[in-house]
Amino acid sequence: MNTQKYDYDFFVIGGGSGGIRAARWSAGLGAKVALCESHRLGGTCVIRGCIPKKLMAYGAEFSDYFKQARSYGWELEEPHLNWKLFNQSRNNEIKRLEGIYANLLKNSGVDFFSGKGSLKDSHSVEVNGKAHTSRFILIAVGGWPSRLNIEGADLALTSNELFSLPEKPASLLVIGAGYIGVEFASIFQGLGTQVQLLFRKDFILRGFDQDIRKNLQEELEKKSISILSGRSPVKLEKKQNQIHVTDDKGKAWTAEAVLMASGRSAHTQGLNLESLGIKTTNEGTIQVNEHLETSCPGVFALGDCASTPYQLTPVATAEGMALSEFLFSEKSKKISYENIPTAVFTHPPVGTVGLTEEQALKQNHELEIFETRFRPLKLTLTKEQEKTYMKLIVNKHTRKVLGCHIVGEGASEILQGFAVALKAGLTKEHFDQTIGIHPTSAEELVTLRTPRKN
Repeated sequence: MNTQKYDYDFFVIGGGSGGIRAARWSAGLGAKVALCESHRLGGTCVIRGCIPKKLMAYGAEFSDYFKQARSYGWELEEPHLNWKLFNQSRNNEIKRLEGIYANLLKNSGVDFFSGKGSLKDSHSVEVNGKAHTSRFILIAVGGWPSRLNIEGADLALTSNELFSLPEKPASLLVIGAGYIGVEFASIFQGLGTQVQLLFRKDFILRGFDQDIRKNLQEELEKKSISILSGRSPVKLEKKQNQIHVTDDKGKAWTAEAVLMASGRSAHTQGLNLESLGIKTTNEGTIQVNEHLETSCPGVFALGDCASTPYQLTPVATAEGMALSEFLFSEKSKKISYENIPTAVFTHPPVGTVGLTEEQALKQNHELEIFETRFRPLKLTLTKEQEKTYMKLIVNKHTRKVLGCHIVGEGASEILQGFAVALKAGLTKEHFDQTIGIHPTSAEELVTLRTPRKN
């Protein structure tokens, strides 16, 4: 395939999930491929995001399990978390996965260069002072945590540093209530840290369905997470062993550690985008068209650094496969960004797919809303008052299910199958005709019969 004067058919800058998938898939289609990465293979998801965070979320769940076990007759000594062992176990698993990614590239015949890549021109990437030419170039450098431009911002941790804390903080103040902020707030609360969550809006998880936001916030408060809503930080300062966070109302809040979860930005520094005239959005992501091509022909971008709608690992890997097919096969297809499911790994977790109620109304759908809120069977022998909330959003006339949203144990696992149903365009009647598995929480979604009275 490499019939021109280039060293490679495809050169990928960035060894995260999307970049590695694109490199491997393209090599499998016969392209000569190279990939460079300046940090560790696996990117945000494997090294400092999804996987280590989910392992921490699993670890945090045990505090609830130990309490619940006593109600089921298990006699336990007071449990104690060995933070050093917990970190070591998690880090060993991440190292194992990193090795798997390296082997996947090697076995696919992809040349790997350890170092930061930068664009010399539309067909040349420089790594460690050496230029490599390529017919096509992919930028897949992902995102990086952002800090607010306020006094003392450097005193705060970002999500990157949370995975290398030598000791578990006794108290943590989280700034920001997007999915990263609420997940780490929930994780550290479960690990025994006193947690405060400070954010600008009235409710957490801006952009999610409003009922999901309200129900999850109520459940987090039940777990003794202090909700400091409607506040913006203006200054951080260190006093003895505490960090003081002053908000825009003049109130000061203190904690042993502060997490700044105020968003992420495209990790494009040093790529030399400007010299090639590669356009970026106001948010700093790289503008791409429907085929993920940038404003510089032959240069593509995907994942968290691109202007595509979702910053999710499965979306980036799907984009990588689609781009490979577009460039090196006759089976090219475009990514559909409709009905993409996602989860928030709080305690309890959130699973969501399709339109929120607010989005559906903006699109002028006439709706029927089906919802339920109940105490899960598992908790009926315990003193816990956690509630599961489920919601179906239905077009009143076509009967098509437009959205499915869950707060409750197992939400992410339950939601995956229902995401297939929404992708297939199933109606409320299809849900009604499906026999539920009893006794489970999931069966509630196929037994909802009476729409909400507005």
